[in-house]
Amino acid sequence: MTKEEFQQLIQEGIPSELPPKKAYDSHINHAPKRKEILTEKEKKLALRNALRYFPEEQHAELAPEFAEELKAYGRIYMYRFRPDCEMKARPIDWYPGKSKQARAIMVMIQNNLDPAVAQHPHELITYGGNGAVFQNWAQYRLAMKYLSEMTDDQTLVMYSGHPMGLFPSHKDAPRVVVTNGMMIPNYSKPDDWERFNALGVTQYGQMTAGSYMYIGPQGIVHGTTITVLNAARMIAEKGDASKPRLFITSGLGGMSGAQPKAGNIAGVVSICAEVNPDAAYKREKQGWVDEVIEDVDRTIDTAIAYQNKKQPHSIAYLGNIVDLWERLVERNIYVDLGSDQTSLHNPWAGGYYPAGLSFSESNEMMAKEPEKFKEKVRESLRRQVAAINGLTAKGMYFFDYGNAFLLESSRAGADIMDEQNENFRYPSYVQDIMGPMCFDYGFGPFRWVCTSGKPEDLEATDRIASEVLDEIRQNSPKEIQQQMADNIQWIKGAQENKLVVGSQARILYADAEGRMKIAAAFNEAIKKGDIGPVVLGRDHHDVSGTDSPFRETSNIYDGSQFTADMAIQNVIGDGFRGATWVSIHNGGGVGWGEVINGGFGMLLDGTDEADRRLKMMLHWDVNNGIARRSWARNEGAVFAIKRAMEHEPRLKVTVPNNASDDIIDRVL
Repeated sequence: MTKEEFQQLIQEGIPSELPPKKAYDSHINHAPKRKEILTEKEKKLALRNALRYFPEEQHAELAPEFAEELKAYGRIYMYRFRPDCEMKARPIDWYPGKSKQARAIMVMIQNNLDPAVAQHPHELITYGGNGAVFQNWAQYRLAMKYLSEMTDDQTLVMYSGHPMGLFPSHKDAPRVVVTNGMMIPNYSKPDDWERFNALGVTQYGQMTAGSYMYIGPQGIVHGTTITVLNAARMIAEKGDASKPRLFITSGLGGMSGAQPKAGNIAGVVSICAEVNPDAAYKREKQGWVDEVIEDVDRTIDTAIAYQNKKQPHSIAYLGNIVDLWERLVERNIYVDLGSDQTSLHNPWAGGYYPAGLSFSESNEMMAKEPEKFKEKVRESLRRQVAAINGLTAKGMYFFDYGNAFLLESSRAGADIMDEQNENFRYPSYVQDIMGPMCFDYGFGPFRWVCTSGKPEDLEATDRIASEVLDEIRQNSPKEIQQQMADNIQWIKGAQENKLVVGSQARILYADAEGRMKIAAAFNEAIKKGDIGPVVLGRDHHDVSGTDSPFRETSNIYDGSQFTADMAIQNVIGDGFRGATWVSIHNGGGVGWGEVINGGFGMLLDGTDEADRRLKMMLHWDVNNGIARRSWARNEGAVFAIKRAMEHEPRLKVTVPNNASDDIIDRVL
């Protein structure tokens, strides 16, 4: 497709003449059929809701087609309207439009739907089994048309995938404001998502799916690398440190696909179980996992052989994680590190596949016999936890990797609680690692995308970021020296690790100082013409963007881990400080109703305005979270916010005073 043809397709929006029906492509990894949850009356409402995108004269032809999709898949995806062009991030100058910021957003949307990036691209799902960019293809077409027409004094309003429309605003306002799944609290249970998503009135945006900021598994490779490195440091005195540690985990879909690559970078031998052959072999083809093995004993033997050779290696075990855990117990294998990254925020609709059922049997049962499937999942979780407990008793360090594994295991009646039956017996990785070592000091997943699509631009930004971090490290305090060293090592090795999938993107962990100085250096390089425009962003899984009591804020102990003020304040503050687009989501990572998370995107175009915005917004985006963590009495955050106030005289934050245990115990 030529550039001109592509631009015409974008500007067309929803075509006035119906395109021909499209055959179901069996070669694509599709979302599982969703369970039937709507009443007959609600099914009629779902059809009415879908047909409102089209003129009345087309309803007679589309209604039976949409009704069949609803029956066959549990959702109306409008496959007929999927564009014929290859779905990928093209260079920014390919996109039509009056606003460069809007064209940058189109780049990011198409990257999220690239089959090399997206988990279920034809269902507009990027990762996590249900993390959607849009609910259907009409929404995609309409949103892209609006973006192609937008000026810098308009804002596009997105209601859970639906483009509500362009509204007058001003050049300093966000070009797009995104909300996903923002439910009335009493309607935020898993079945509520099933019902209202099937009706076509809300969607699960995950974290970076519905906010157009996903960059493929690279987005979590770095975080997983840091997590595994620090987990290994925590067990330095355990096991045999003379050879690579053995790391056991599961999931190779979207985010979880990063685990084997991160394991190699961190220098461990890893086994990652995956039940979906498409996902496992896709990661092998992409070079993210070294090999796929279908026999459980050969998998274990191969891992041990690489340990003995003292050579990092990653293995995808094509089978159920429970079978792997139980076989490790039976063979009395010493495991150093253990975790899980199946999508247990979505346990009943394809996020977790129970032991004892094949992949296809599970997909059939979850749609046709949902209650029986739920019990199979619960039984599987109880078995999985029992095996994990057996290995931790022998010395394994196990951590929840933010996927609601501990939460859903507890709900399944697994032996997962501590002796007092008050807390989980295993920590979240945020509690032990990322919270006290990273988030409290302001370090989190800063990322950028080179909208030119040129690899040489990404190489230039890697070099700029490395130089900036090297300079900052010269005067950084000892409290953050390890973070600085890890991230400098990461960015210097980024090219050789071949992390790019989809867009020319990069991620590293940086604090507010690092983010602002790196961004300012990028903007200067753009101004000089050395590189093209750059989009800044981050995962919502960060210092300030997300309130999640079982993950991002699990190391908050003043009782406020169940509040969501921080995430709401974050997105509002980003919105009026210069973000190009902002988003706020219910769900993401640990599940619908369990978390509120906010995100942003910002275009750097080499202008003085971009320089002003980046300094103002990035400073707030990090320090809002540090201030909250400081108020919760987290020592690292108290240190970090005091340091931030020294650097910026206009910043004045309430710092906590600590009450002694003696005084508290004396009066209660």
